[in-house]
This record gives sequence, C-alpha cells and structure tokens, in this order.
Amino acid sequence: MARFRKAVYSALWVQLALVVCYAPIWTVDIVIAHTKKYSLLSVVIWKVAVILLYFNSTLNPFLYCWKISEGNAEDRIMSTTNFSSGGSHTKSFQELLCSPSLVGGLQQQLSICFVAVDIFLSITAFAGNSLILVALYKESSLHPPSKLLYRCLATTDLLVGLVSQPLSAVYWMSVVQENWGLCRYAFDAAKVTAYVFFLVTLMTMTAISVDRLLALMLGLRYKQVVTLKRTYIILTTFWAFNLVVILSGFFHHPIILSYSSLVISFCLVISLASYAKIFCILRYHQAQVRDQQPASQTNTLNMARFRKAVYSALWVQLALVVCYAPIWTMNIVLALTKKYSLLSVVTRKVAVILLYFNSTLNPFLYCWKISEVRQAVKRTLKEALC
Repeated sequence: MARFRKAVYSALWVQLALVVCYAPIWTVDIVIAHTKKYSLLSVVIWKVAVILLYFNSTLNPFLYCWKISEGNAEDRIMSTTNFSSGGSHTKSFQELLCSPSLVGGLQQQLSICFVAVDIFLSITAFAGNSLILVALYKESSLHPPSKLLYRCLATTDLLVGLVSQPLSAVYWMSVVQENWGLCRYAFDAAKVTAYVFFLVTLMTMTAISVDRLLALMLGLRYKQVVTLKRTYIILTTFWAFNLVVILSGFFHHPIILSYSSLVISFCLVISLASYAKIFCILRYHQAQVRDQQPASQTNTLNMARFRKAVYSALWVQLALVVCYAPIWTMNIVLALTKKYSLLSVVTRKVAVILLYFNSTLNPFLYCWKISEVRQAVKRTLKEALC
C-alpha cells in the first residue's frame, strides 16, 4: 500500500507539472482568440508561455528521477530534515530551506543564479513602477478613484521590488554563505511581505473590476457613489486587514495558506462575475443600438473608450492570475503531500520568480493597454532626458 501510494503521488507530480507549464499558453491563446488584438507585447508574452511549456519536457526527467527512484541525494536531504506526519508544514519546509542540503555543487550554483535573478527583477520592478507612479501623478484625464486604484497596484509592485525581492536575494545569499540564522529571518520576511503585497494587489484588481461595473450600471450617478474618500477607505482596509491576518498566522503556515486560498477564490469569483456582467451589458447595448436606431457619435466613442478600459483591466488581472497560478499550485501540493526535497525547493523558487515577474510586467501592460498612461510616461521620459 505504501508503494502504491508513492506511485500515485509520483504520477500526480508529473500531471501537476504539465498543468502548471501548460496553463499560461492556454490562457494566452484564449485571450488572444477572444480579443483578436495582436501586438509585439502579445507575441513576447505568448513566446514566454511557449518556453514554459517546452520547459516541461526538460523538467520531467528530473521528476522521474526524484519521484520514481530512491536516489542517494534525496535520502541525504530527507535525513537532514523533519518529515514526520506529525510535524508542521512550516517547520519541515523551513528546515529544508535553511539546511546544508542546499550547499555544494549544483545547489550552490542555482542559489547564485537565483540571487542574480532576484536583483535584476527587483531593479526592473522598482524602476518601472516608479515611472508609472510619476506618470499617474501627472495624468489628470483619468477619474481620480480609478487612478487611485492603479496607483495602489503600482505601489504594491514597487514594494515587491523594493522589499520582497531584496529579501529573497538576501535569503539565497545567506544560503551560499551558510548563515542559517539570517537565512530563516530573510525567508520568513520575504514570505510575509510577498503574501501581503500579492493579496492587496488581488483585492485591488477585484475593486477595479467592480469599479468598471459600477461605472457602466450607475451612469451619471457613478461619480457621486464612487468617490475618492470611499476609495481611500477601501484600500486602507485592504492593507490593514491583510497585514493583521498574515502577521497573526506568521508562526502557523496553514492559517496563511487557508486565508490566501479563501481570498483568492472570493476575489476571482467577484471579478469573473463583474466582467461577465459587463460584457453582457455591452453586448446588449450594442444589439439595442444596432436594432433600434443609430447611436450618436459621442455615445459610440464613450462606449468604445469604456470597452478599452475594461480590456485593459482584464489584461492586468489575467497576467496576475497566470503569474500566481504556479506558486499557488505548488503550495497546495506541498501542504497536501508533506514531502519536501531539493527539487521541490528549486521548483517552488521558479514559481516565486514567475510571481515576482508580474511586478516587472505590469508597467509594460499599463503602457500598452492604457493610452493615457502611455502618453504620460512618454512625456515623463522626455522631461527626464531633455
């Protein structure tokens, strides 16, 4: 029975790796087929997703060796950590993440590569989102509450590059230097800040979807209902609530995992319902105009502008989901199987890098999909260079 259980887990790992590597290209293909809008950035995103799909063929041999054979390397790693079913997930995985098993040979080279990637993504995220914040500050054509929501998104991405990614780099440098005390503190700090920033980002993206729905449904009453003061209150609540919950679950990882899963599910359902309602209303409006009477040029222009704003927000939301799906899947699998090894550490880090990459990608999405931001960024760059 134990051998059969292990065989099932082996097959499950290979299946999950396929799903995680295929999900991005599947999502990108659906979005491109639905929007029928092609550009240089969409080609680049599609190619990155294809590379991740191809990476599955490289990853599988390692999975076979890891899960199907009793390798000496895995036995050595298992002997240095606590993997008893009675031990907590946080303690076992923490010991593996800060243990001599990560030092020497290929492990050390990977650690150095991860440091370089973290530093590079930290710089690009900080620079890109700083530019977006300056551009949004100068941009006056956007509705103030909507602009505040995008400023909150850029701020969380900026903080990822300023706080979470440097802490992640410190963690991997401490592994290389075998400074296990600093290693544990750096990992815990990076984990907590990443959770807080991501959940605030997801809640803000959900607020943007609801904001777009209210703008469509309320019409002239929209500016009276959605005010700058109320938006500030909502965003402050997001930050305070997530900080309290994540910090309270700092020493008990299942609390954080359960809370984040609940928030993710809740936010995705609300966003999906909001965008579905928006597209139903837009389709109904378009059919009504086509069947009854020609719309005025102003109304047609406003509706086209609104549709573009909705697609812009949807692209940012989809990028967030695609970048977060691998680490979310990885955390759930680790929590269920409670089996950890060097390969699980490396796989998890690759998933975290993809999550961090979202903070670098978002400024490009803002410039690509939001014309007001694109023009403001161009003006800001001209002023800085001239």
